[in-house]
Amino acid sequence: MKIDIGISEKHRKQVVQGLSSLLADTYTLYLKTHSFHWNVEGPMFQTLHVMFMGQYTEMWNALDIIAERIRSLGHYAPGTYAEFSKLSSIKESKAVPKAEQMIKELIEGHESVIRTIREMFPTAEQAKDQTTMDVLTQRLDVHEKTAWMLRSLLK
Repeated sequence: MKIDIGISEKHRKQVVQGLSSLLADTYTLYLKTHSFHWNVEGPMFQTLHVMFMGQYTEMWNALDIIAERIRSLGHYAPGTYAEFSKLSSIKESKAVPKAEQMIKELIEGHESVIRTIREMFPTAEQAKDQTTMDVLTQRLDVHEKTAWMLRSLLK
């Protein structure tokens, strides 16, 4: 059945491309954060272990919000490692880094997500897609705060 929600197919497709990249970034950062939660060591173990759990849990919950927005726009959400690997701007870790390097990599990951979100705003605005703009604003707030908190650990 044809979708008639006040956003053209062309604009929905453009918004979905951005949301797919955001989904891939979020999933990749979720996996990295979860891995760091499992593998962190050192004097800050307890603090980082708990902090990383809060962060990956928040991102896990966000994945559904992003994917369901894609579905609401009439497209299928990417859902494989291969698709996420092609779409994500976040680099995977080659090994298990030391705790301080974990923090730095997570800062870089959150900043990558922030850039992905900011690049999407003009497309969502042009499409007059207020719902997607709301999702983007909420995600932007979470990732900016998380990056700030992680940066604070390195002072």
